[in-house]
Amino acid sequence: MLNRSKLQSFMKFWDSIEQKLVGFLGIFALAVALWQVIGRYATPDHAISFAEEIIVYLMIWAVMIVSSQLVKRDGHVRPDLVLRILPIQVARWVEVFNCLVAIIFCGGMVWYGSSIVETAIMIDEVSSSDLQFPMWIYYLALPVGTGLMTVRYIAKLIDYIAFYDAGTMKPGHVLHDNVDGLETPKLN
Repeated sequence: MLNRSKLQSFMKFWDSIEQKLVGFLGIFALAVALWQVIGRYATPDHAISFAEEIIVYLMIWAVMIVSSQLVKRDGHVRPDLVLRILPIQVARWVEVFNCLVAIIFCGGMVWYGSSIVETAIMIDEVSSSDLQFPMWIYYLALPVGTGLMTVRYIAKLIDYIAFYDAGTMKPGHVLHDNVDGLETPKLN
């Protein structure tokens, strides 16, 4: 039997982990950039030539992880205008269809992304810079990010099928409702 409160507490924990991880990746990228700038001007002998490469890898990982948060807030491409003009019960089933299509798409991205990672491991692909970074780690961001999105879409699908409440689950883009620490601005 599905329990909505357990699902919500797990999702809240998951949100926390994702947000902290993305914050860490951003801070680390900023530290690398700062080190590069200081090194370039203050101590050129200690400047690292591959700082930009590290920053790109960190930012790609952060973007792929945070894309899961966009699923939570309905921030990905979706038919919001259509959903708002449809009757609420019809909109519910359009949302279910949207979740199913997104699950299939993200599942395909996980599959093909995993194939790319497997190939990079098999041929021992590394970056062409002095860093010689194993490219499979960089490529792994795609299946991990879309895997996280897939799980979010599955949770959203369960919500729409098993726990649907027309009064509280209005379709459409959520800017920052129900986000810890943020209040919805009141328009006069």
